[in-house]
Amino acid sequence: MNAAAQVGPGERERHVGLSDAEAQAVREVKIGNTEGLHARPVMRFIDVASRFQSKVSVMNVTRRGEKVDGKSAMQMMLLEATRGCVLRIEACGSDAAATVEALAALVASGFHEV
Repeated sequence: MNAAAQVGPGERERHVGLSDAEAQAVREVKIGNTEGLHARPVMRFIDVASRFQSKVSVMNVTRRGEKVDGKSAMQMMLLEATRGCVLRIEACGSDAAATVEALAALVASGFHEV
């Protein structure tokens, strides 16, 4: 079984074709690793997010929480995302699609813990 399952009949992703600086990508992913989003996965998420220029926001859809900065460890910990929670990853910027793709792959890998 995959560590994370994609939500819905396919990946939810959208690209708004305004300008490169305003480009946006969104994807929802399910946390599949046993311990959920604890300190180590948060740091791995931030490491990947920080490789990109886009602004990254994350929301725990399952708990209907607020959006947090996907490049901030303290804010990411506030998500309280346990196994099975659905996260909405949003990126805005010239490399938004690549950012969301890389972060969704990390979640799908179980943050390399499985």
